[in-house]
Amino acid sequence: MKKIISRVTEEEKNEIQALFERRNGLNELSQILTIENEALYEKLVKDLGETGAKFQDWWDRMGEKYNWESAEDGNWEINFETCEIYLVTK
Repeated sequence: MKKIISRVTEEEKNEIQALFERRNGLNELSQILTIENEALYEKLVKDLGETGAKFQDWWDRMGEKYNWESAEDGNWEINFETCEIYLVTK
């Protein structure tokens, strides 16, 4: 089930969209990069960790700021076109 629970500002949406795109790009890069290039591999791993933490921090901050409804088996999603936030449950 998918239920609209909130909306974020354009600026807030841009922040999470940039993190989302960066995380996806890093994940794609991790699929083709080998450990043989150790320096680049270590940088990728570090960047993935930092980006993942920033991504989760955004959701935590916005959830607290807007007091979003949550569910134990659910997660939040954003529609980048409308800035709407959904609570998705099974």
